[in-house]
Amino acid sequence: MEKLPCRGLLVMASWSAWVPLADAEVPRLPGVYLARQGAAGPVVYVGMAGERSGQGLRGRLRRYASGKALASGLGEAVFDRALADASWLRDRLEEVEAGHPRRATDWGKAALAWADLHVCWAVTESGVAADALEKKVLALATVDWWNRDR
Repeated sequence: MEKLPCRGLLVMASWSAWVPLADAEVPRLPGVYLARQGAAGPVVYVGMAGERSGQGLRGRLRRYASGKALASGLGEAVFDRALADASWLRDRLEEVEAGHPRRATDWGKAALAWADLHVCWAVTESGVAADALEKKVLALATVDWWNRDR
């Protein structure tokens, strides 16, 4: 596994290898995921998935990859940053002006492509354990998290 940004993350859990978000084959189990911008970029986001609907990590990350989660968690963090990039926004405006408006989910996918996210994850025994691990990871002051304050 490639190195995480600080030793604190390494000892918190057994993390998978980093993979592009679009290619992630993630288990249907509760756990915590990390996202970084680019193949070797900085870790920017931490999230968790419980047991809801039996989909766990797989369901959560697939929802983001599909562009359907623009208004929550990682999807919102990516979309906010894409909208702040004048070049990305100009490209979307050109599409609209050319008569090719896109659905919101397509804009979400475009924002994810812009962000070039790679993820890794750690499986936990339960949603409660995932929540606790996410809180520990977020407490690391060495990372400039995209997560909103909760």
